[in-house]
This record gives sequence, structure tokens and C-alpha cells, in this order.
Amino acid sequence: MSETTEGAGRRRDPYEGFPGRVGRTFGESVPSWPRRVRPRAGAPNVVVVLVDDLGYSDIGPFGSEVPTPVLDGLAARGVKLANYHTMPLCSPARAALLTGLNPHRVGYSFVANADPGFPGYGMEIAGDVPTLAQTLHDAGYATYAVGKWHLTRDSASSAADDRANWPLQKGFDQYYGVLEGLTSLFHPHQLVRDNSPLDIDEFPDGYYYTDDITDRAIGMVKSLRAHDADKPFFLYLAHNAVHGPLQAKPEDLERHRGRYDDGWDELRAQRFARQLAAGHFPPGTELPERNGEAGHEVGAWDELDAVQRKLYARYMEVYAAMVDNVDQNLGRLTDVLEQLGELDNTIVVFTSDNGGTGEGGAEGTRSYFSRFVHHPNLPADWNPDVQREIDLIGGPQSLVHYPRGWGMASNTPFRLYKGQTYAGGVRVPFVLSWPAGLPRAAGDAGVRGQYQYVTDLLPTLLELAGVPRPSERGGAPVQELDGVSFASVLRAADAPSTHPEQYCEMTGNRSYYRDGWKLVTLHRPGAPYDDGEWALYDLRTDPTEIHDRSAEHPDLVKELAQAWEDAAWRNGVFPLADASGGFVLRNPEEEALRRPVTLLAGTPELERYRSSRLVAFRSFTAEVALDHHGTGDQGVLLSHGDQGGGYSLYVEGGRLRLAYNQYGELFEADAGELPAGAHLVALEATAVADLKWTFEVRVDGVVAGALGPVHQLIGMAPFQGISVGVDRKSPVSWPLWERHRSFRYTGALRSVTYLPGPAAPYDPETVVRALREAATAFE
Repeated sequence: MSETTEGAGRRRDPYEGFPGRVGRTFGESVPSWPRRVRPRAGAPNVVVVLVDDLGYSDIGPFGSEVPTPVLDGLAARGVKLANYHTMPLCSPARAALLTGLNPHRVGYSFVANADPGFPGYGMEIAGDVPTLAQTLHDAGYATYAVGKWHLTRDSASSAADDRANWPLQKGFDQYYGVLEGLTSLFHPHQLVRDNSPLDIDEFPDGYYYTDDITDRAIGMVKSLRAHDADKPFFLYLAHNAVHGPLQAKPEDLERHRGRYDDGWDELRAQRFARQLAAGHFPPGTELPERNGEAGHEVGAWDELDAVQRKLYARYMEVYAAMVDNVDQNLGRLTDVLEQLGELDNTIVVFTSDNGGTGEGGAEGTRSYFSRFVHHPNLPADWNPDVQREIDLIGGPQSLVHYPRGWGMASNTPFRLYKGQTYAGGVRVPFVLSWPAGLPRAAGDAGVRGQYQYVTDLLPTLLELAGVPRPSERGGAPVQELDGVSFASVLRAADAPSTHPEQYCEMTGNRSYYRDGWKLVTLHRPGAPYDDGEWALYDLRTDPTEIHDRSAEHPDLVKELAQAWEDAAWRNGVFPLADASGGFVLRNPEEEALRRPVTLLAGTPELERYRSSRLVAFRSFTAEVALDHHGTGDQGVLLSHGDQGGGYSLYVEGGRLRLAYNQYGELFEADAGELPAGAHLVALEATAVADLKWTFEVRVDGVVAGALGPVHQLIGMAPFQGISVGVDRKSPVSWPLWERHRSFRYTGALRSVTYLPGPAAPYDPETVVRALREAATAFE
């Protein structure tokens, strides 16, 4: 019989390559064991703490008044990079940090909430791009991730996905957190442990997500040390804080009451003075005027009335409490490392994914998801802010964001915000501490003014850990790095920057840095991409980008503009966003997400994005099949959404009711008594003009109640997915939650079937496809 059979593959000799000797018995044989990969003796642990939307001046070492004693201590023993740059948005920054490649090369031109069908927007880390976790894991490190991931496309975040781009498949041994870009800190919408979404009805009283992920990180480290006293670890602790919606624990919030009554102008001046005193900027650096660019402008604090000042100060108190809490939790982690005797030999990095944000608009909001709807035809009665008592701001019933004046102060002393390629969007705080390996020399203040970029962090950490980046992985070559180690800069204050030039792009905003000069645009959406957009700054004397030198140096403008163009083609930046609507298009295979779906009783919550595809910009029907046994049966039949917007159908006191949460404003309809017996209860939503729905509740085909018209839930709402027989986690109706909590239905609920109807004519994707089809017809 032959050794192989055609089509069956190779049969490997079981003794092939065995270095020992094998006889017929143990006595005639010599054993051999494979050697496990181990890091070098004394290899440091690595902890990367990445905060979301934290501005340059928001921590004590970079000028903040917010008490951050743990970070103060790390900075005092470590190094501050005062000229560290990142990407202007979260997913691209995270991709660059974890791979060392420019984000467009990895496929993250934008956040992982788009899929326009081009290489730079693939939202998947390819197999030939090893992550920091994979490289350290291959070298013998334990690897852990907690918190925000946001490197999995939203349409690939469900339990049915192949999980190829989830944390465990990208080199982490364990993961706990939220795959998406934001969540409620009191009621996270979908927690994932390792490769599985968790099925959670209610969170315990006092739950707070930042505390939770820190608990999990500490647990991972303690478990490792219980099993292996020597193995070093890499911990990627990626906070969802301080991204909106802004929410803080009451005890943290209380410490900051009254701190911001003087407003953003005074705060900005105070922070800048502290930065100058700390040596972050050369003498003569100027603080720019308040942001005045169209759509980004900030008014004077003194021009606000007393009611506005009280409300706006409260928003910033919440934000400060979140920063405070992040520092407290970092302290809990470093205390554990200290107890283990490992803090000095742990490289701790603390930074932000991008600058502070102006997304809250000029006034801020208490209705987070309605503020961030960007449909071109919002009706005149659309409300981007919902009234809330001031004492509720920062708690689980309010989804708030601060006015962009605070974002300006967050980015002190720089111009503009997250999303822009001006310094406010890309210069962030950076602290690195490793006392055992990078002790501060006498006379070294620990401030580094050299330009460094987010792609440099991976090669720097690998060099410090003594782990080479392999040229091959799994037998295939890996892509080359864009980042360059700045270990030399960490060791010597006078060492030259290792990153002399860098392009940047985000939604058409562009920049190019070379040897202290920066060419930059603030792109107006839909405007042509021409050289008239460029401004030129000499960052060596003007780090705050005040004095445009483009008219004085036209040849340098032309040279750097061409360098940007060359880098864009080399890195996969094109195509650039324009007015053609490409961002709203999705892979045609996503049409499958709009098919009718039947959810049986006991089905775990349907993931957010899948749920939204069933209802967004369209009419829909949800049919509930149940056996109702009379007034003793009550509870939620279906729910979709949370305190930021949603709807639920429930039975209470024998009556069938519909609750509709319009971005924080609650409406209710009574559909009458539900008699005992088997019923088909239908919730019918009809998409009508002005982005609204009307609702009818039918019992066995007969209209029993109605509600509306009400504004449709679009954009990121409903943020929580569909549940059957219960209203999980953050409730649609707060009064109902106060009476019954998650309120599981006590009768026999058989199924809930969603039947999506046709898209409304104002569905953005429908509009763009129709326009493109029309254009094709005339080609």
C-alpha cells in the first residue's frame, strides 16, 4: 500500500525530526522535549494605557488642574514626549500603534464604522502585518487586552462573524471589553470576553465600566503570577473613557464641583502657563486665539449667560471626574505591580488615541445620539439636546457631551480638535516610565521635544524588551515597518528625532511634516482638493500653528505638497472623501442583514449593527407570538435601544403598552388590556416624511394603540440591540426600569419576528446608489 493516497494529503512520519532516540521500549529509547520559547532573563513587562479622546493638556504632567497623582509619579520617574503625534481619529491611531505601520496601509483610513470598498478602508489587519501582541506572544510573553478594541468593522462584530479580526486572533491570550468605539460606562451595550459576547440582563448597582476593565486586567496579572512567577506580560489597557457619552461616578463627580466655574478661557490660560513652566515649548511660544474657523468656532465664556455657564461647567466637571477615575484605576493597577515587586521593571506607557473633541457642538448636548446625526435633510423640529435636570448630568439617565469650548481647552495650546490634522487633533500627552531600564540621569528634566509618531511605539517597545521583529511569520514575509524606534530619545534629551517626516490624512484633512515644517489643510467637505487649501508653519518657532508662512515659501509648499501626494499613493490613502457619498455605501453582501429574522424566546441580545439594519431609514414590523395567561403575566415582550433612544413593547398590570424613547424624550401609548389566550401582537412602524415614524400596535390584526409621528432613530441609535422577553442593561424606559428592572416576561413568549419594509426615499445609501445608477446610464 502506498504511503499517500491521491487527494488525501501528505502523511508525516511521526518520528521525523525527533532529536532523541526511539526504540521498541522505553529502556531502549532516549527522550527529548521541545524547548519552550522564553523571553530573555529579566525581560520587562509592558503596559500600554490608551485613553480615548484625551487632549494634550488633560493630565497633570501636561498642565492640567485635574488631580492625577499616579501619572504625576510616573512622569517624575520617567519621560514625557512633549512633541508626540498620533492620528486624528481612534481606529486609525489604534491600528498604527499596534502594528507600527501607517494606518492607511493597514486598511484604517477611518473609524471601523465604514466599508466603502477600497483598500485603505478594509478595516482588517492582514496576516502579513503582525501586531505588537503577536510579536511579543511569539517571543514568550503573556498578552492581555481589556477595554476598547474598535479594530473590528461594525458589521463584523456579531457572534456569527469569523472573528478573524477580534483581539484573540490578533495575538492576545485574553480579552475583556467592548469591540466598538463607544459605550455607556454604566450599562455597556455588549461586553465581550475572549471570543464570546456576554449575555447580561442587568449590571449590579454601582457598576462602572472603567473600574470593571481595571479589575479584569488586575485579575489577569494576578492569575499569571499564581501560575508562572517569571513570564513577562504585555497588557493593552484601552479605555473607552473619556469618549462621549460623558458619564462619571457620583463620588468622583462630587470632587470637581465648582472647579470650572471660571470657564474655558481662564482654564486655557492657566494650563498654558504650567506647560511653559514645565519646558514643553520653546520661549516665545504663543497661545492662539480661540478657535474661530467656520463650524469650529468658540465664543468667549464671559458672553454666556448664567444658566449657560452653570450647565456648561457641569459638563466639564463630568469630564474631569472621568480623567480622575482613569488615574485612580491606573493607581490600583500599579499598586498590584508594586506588591508583586515588578513595577520598576514594567514599561508603563500612557497616551491618547487622538486629541480632544469638538463633537459636542457649540452648546454641548444631553442627547448624545441626536447631536451626532448628520443627515443633510434633518427636519426643522429636530432636537440635538433634550432637557435634563442638572443633577442627572453625568449619570446613567443622561448621555452628554461637553461644548467644544472645553475641547479647545483640552487641546491647550493647540488649534482645533479630533478629526483635524492641525495639532489639536494629533498632539497628545505621552508618558513612559521604566525605572529599571531607563533611569533618569541627574539634571534630566524628563521632557523630550523631539517629533515622534504613533507608528514609532511598536519598534520602541520591542527594542526596550529585547524582542526583534521577525522578517517572517508563519513562513511568509511580513510587511515593513513605517515606525522607527525612539529608544535613543528616551535615553538622551539631546538625541535627534528618529522620525524626520510624516504624512497624515483624515476625511480629506491633510498634513505633511518634514524637519520642523508642517504643511496642513482644514478641508471643507465637498470642496475641491487644490493647493489653495495648504497652510505652512515652522513648528520650531511656532508649535501652536499661528503664523502661516505659505506665501513666503511657495517653493517649499509645492515641494511638501508633492511629498504628501507621493506618500498618499505609496500608503493607500486614495480615494479621498468627496461629495459623491461614498462613505455611506456598504458591501452589497450586507443586504443579508436586512432579511427578516425570527428570534425565539431565550435568544441572546441581537448585536447592535445587525439590529439597526432591520429598522434604519425604513418601515418595519415586529410580530410577537405569545400565550398570555391573564393579568398574572407581565413583562417586556421586545426591546430595542437604551436611554439614548429606543422602543419597547411590554405588558404591565394586564395592559399592553408601547414606550418610545426619542433620544432621551419618552413617549408612551396604551394599547389596552391584553386578554388571556394565544396572540400575535404586531408593532408596525411606518416611515413617513421628515425622518419620522408612526407606530401602530395590533393585536391579532386589530389596531389597539398608536403613537407618533416621532423622530426616527438613526445614526448610531438605537445603540443597544434587540432583546426578546426582557429589556436588558440600559433600559428604554427609565420609569419602567425603576419599577421592575429588566422586567422579564412571565408568560409563554414563543418568538419575535422582524419584517423589514422598503427603505424610505431619504435613506442615504438608497439616494447614493440611485444617483450613481443614474450617472452610469448617461456614460
